[in-house]
This record gives sequence, C-alpha cells and structure tokens, in this order.
Amino acid sequence: MGFVQGVPRDQLVMFPESLDEYVSEENPVRFVDAFVDSLDLQVLGFRRAVPEETGRPPYHPGALLKLYVYGYLNRIRSSRKLEREAQRNVEVMWLLGKLTPDFKTIADFRRDNGEPVRAVFREFTAVCRRLELYGGELVAVDGSKFKAVNSRDRNFTERKLERLSRQADEKIERYLGELDEADEQEQDSAKPTAEELREKIEWLKGRKEVYRELQEQMEESGESQISLTDPDARSMWLGQSRGTDVAYNVQISVDAKHNLIVDHEVTNAGNDQRQLSSMALRAKEVLEVEGLDVLADAGYYTNEEIKDCIDGGIVPYVPKKDSSTSTPKGLYAKKDFRYDAENDCYWCPAGKPMPFSYETEVRGMLMRYYASSECQDCSLQHKCKRSKQNRRVWRWVHEDLLEEMERRMRAEPEKVKRRKSIVEHPFGTIKRSMDQGYFLTRRLCNVRAEMSLTMLAYNIKRAIRLLGTQKLIAAVAT
Repeated sequence: MGFVQGVPRDQLVMFPESLDEYVSEENPVRFVDAFVDSLDLQVLGFRRAVPEETGRPPYHPGALLKLYVYGYLNRIRSSRKLEREAQRNVEVMWLLGKLTPDFKTIADFRRDNGEPVRAVFREFTAVCRRLELYGGELVAVDGSKFKAVNSRDRNFTERKLERLSRQADEKIERYLGELDEADEQEQDSAKPTAEELREKIEWLKGRKEVYRELQEQMEESGESQISLTDPDARSMWLGQSRGTDVAYNVQISVDAKHNLIVDHEVTNAGNDQRQLSSMALRAKEVLEVEGLDVLADAGYYTNEEIKDCIDGGIVPYVPKKDSSTSTPKGLYAKKDFRYDAENDCYWCPAGKPMPFSYETEVRGMLMRYYASSECQDCSLQHKCKRSKQNRRVWRWVHEDLLEEMERRMRAEPEKVKRRKSIVEHPFGTIKRSMDQGYFLTRRLCNVRAEMSLTMLAYNIKRAIRLLGTQKLIAAVAT
C-alpha cells in the first residue's frame, strides 16, 4: 500500500474567479468585516476616521482595526507578523481588499487609538446583550498577572537598591585590596591586572551612582518600585511556587450564563484588595440591571469594598481569610467570640459578657471596642490572652453587613463553588489556547488597549461558538 499522493507542482489548476470564493459563509473573518463596518469610528474617537482634504490619503482606521481583530483571533499580535499576513494570507487579503500596510503603520494605529479600541470592546458587549447572551444575574470577578515587557533585572525596589549598593561596596573593597597586592607583588597571570582592577572599580562606582539616582527618583515619585523598560509595570507575586515577576494585574468580570466577559481593567496594583466594588459596579452598569450577585475569592475581602458593593445594589459573595494573629499562637480568635446584637455585647468562650467599651477611628474606619472585666479570674485566660490586660474585641460599625454575607454564603454553598468554573475559564483560554498571557506593548495606556483586543477576541470566539457567524452578522447588520 502506497502513501497519499499530492498534486504535481507543475500541473495547471483553475483558481476561483474571486477572493470571496475562498472565504466560506461561516468563516469568522466575515463577522469581523461586518462588525467593524457597523461601527461609527468617528463617534468612537478613532484618529483619521475622516480624511483630510489635502496630503497623502491615510489607511482607513476600519481596515487596520479589522486587521488587529483578525490577528488577535488567530494568535497573531505582532505588527511585523500582521504585515506578513496581509501579503500572503488569503483571508486577510479578502478582509482588507488586498491592502498591505507596513508594520510601522499597523503598530502606530494601536498606539494612537487606545481608548477607541477599548470602546470597540464595549460595542461588542452591547451586541451580546441584545442577543441575550448575558444572564445579568450572577457575575464572577477575578484577577490574573500578565507579564510585562520588563525583565526582573530592570525592576528595582528600595530594598533591592540597598542590597545592590552594599554588594558594590563589598566588591570595591575587595578589588582595592587586590589592587594593593598587585602593586606590591609580581603579577600573577591567573589574576586580573592592576589596570583591569581599576576598570572594575570605576564601573562599580558608576553603578553605585545609578543606584543612588534611582533611589532619588523613587523618593521624589513616592513609588515603592521603579521599572526601567516599562515605567508602569510592577513586580508582583504570582502565587505559590511561581515567585514574582514584573507584570500587570488584569481584572475581569464574567457573566455566569455563557462565560462571556462583561468588563475588564488593567492595573499595576499588586493585589486585588481594592478592585471588587469598581469591577462589580461597572459590570452592573454594562449589563443595565438593577441588582447583581457577584462572586470573588478571598483576595478581594475588604470591609469597605463589600459595603460599597452593597450600597450600589450588588450582593457580594466573598470568603474571609483567617488573618488573626491569635490563631497561630494557639489563642482564641475573634471568630470564637459571639456577638449579641440585642444587648450590644460579645460573649467570650467562657460564657462571660464583654460589654461595649469605647469607639474610635482606625485607618478611616469607625471601630467599636468590647472588653471583659472578668479575665483575671477566668480559667480559660491561658487560651485567650498573653498580656496582663483584659481581652478586647473590636467590631466595625457596619460589621452586620459582613455577618449577613457569611450567613448568605453558608446558605448557598453551591453558588460560591461556581466561581472557579465561571471566571477562571476565560483566563485559562486566553493564556493557554490563545497564547496571550503576556504583553507586547509598554505603558499602562497601551497595555489596556492591547488587553481590550484580547478580551474582544475571546468574546467573539465564544459568541461564534454559541450562535454561529451568520447569526452574529445579522445581529450587527440591524
């Protein structure tokens, strides 16, 4: 039995009469074309949406936007690679009418139209809402770190600069000692020459001066870090066993109905503690609903953020981490004390009351303190406290909101368990299947535009899988 044989290269073939015959009716490129054509690019703020009366004609921004959306759908993000695709890819030839913009024109378009590109993502979100692809009842919020265009060697913190400066001093001192030996003794061919040692010392002194200037820049800016390649990028903790990397923190809110992304944001905050209310309220606004249930992990648990959500008509489900300093010491933590709302007091593990003592403000939050007066004679005091003072328990004035959320989570454990399957699905698809877990551009304004294209591509892929190309084309044509 032989192998499958190909067609001889010199055999004459009859090509279709038009490019259109190469593109099937269900090809996603047809939706990209119809979707971009349906947008009012001038209203969205794209540069050169209206050509000048004089000068060289520019490329239509719609053509360059189509090229980028197509590229992000097909794991092609580099402007140079997009330039090559325009010259050899039949789908791109069809999409652009055989236009072949150079890579500089392509790159400049993304750089100069950051906010309009983000608006395009919101336009497609509106299309999905009209098609009822969003449930508008349950949304999950999460964040993930995406690598920035900045190596760890070009990111500095105050501690790192101090360490590097100290190491430079130690090396200078060692080289000075070797220089004295080289002057006194006969030169050993295996050791650096006196001239080489002087060069090394001068280089280290230059590095010390650089470190000093970086420290001054940090003090003037008030920042805790400084990155040289991408000034907006920050060193962030990636999780257990993965250490740290210079990255951006990408936040998304995902609707539970079809795992479509509702909204997204890119920040350089190292953690998620201040992101919940803004993401939840924006998701509520995008979905145009009166109320919304929001799921998030323990990294989002912040008293004020949860209150802001509730005040905005959001019902949060956020587990609380045990951050008590008493638990590691084997002592009773706050969770072991029961609050009595009717009598406004706490009951300690020994069954003794802890009445209200005083009220004060701590880090902008109004706190109420409750203290026991019977600790000295208590048989459990060795499990309760180490100091000679009576045990105190603090309570935030709005802590009833947190207690209500905990009761809600205990009553609906299945809803809480759905968080991972809702919000981690898009991140897995984007980072693995789409290979877009890192940025190609620098500065916060540019990476936000880049991430909008990634999120748009994800949502388009998802919507086509759900409805098909032709139904989506019909939706944007109306």
